[in-house]
Amino acid sequence: MKNRPKGNGFVSALLINLIFDLEWTIPAWLLLAAHFISKISIRWFVAALIVWVIAVAIKTAVFSWLVHIGNIPDPPKENKNPYSSKKYQSKGDNSDE
Repeated sequence: MKNRPKGNGFVSALLINLIFDLEWTIPAWLLLAAHFISKISIRWFVAALIVWVIAVAIKTAVFSWLVHIGNIPDPPKENKNPYSSKKYQSKGDNSDE
């Protein structure tokens, strides 16, 4: 893990999620069509795209946070199995040397 680049890759994950969630832009494209047909304001189209990007960014942030808290390693535990041999203790436990 020493070769891992700095940062958590949020921007690249956001861009990938934007590609995967393109079907959620359909309301925005319908609003763009309504702009050309019914002459409604183009601001509705832009607002729908902004809401879509914000929603995908929030989803990406939540999943990034969940991955981060899921990767916290557990501290080593003492082997309490009475049937295990002493020679199979963890490497950090050198009490019998």
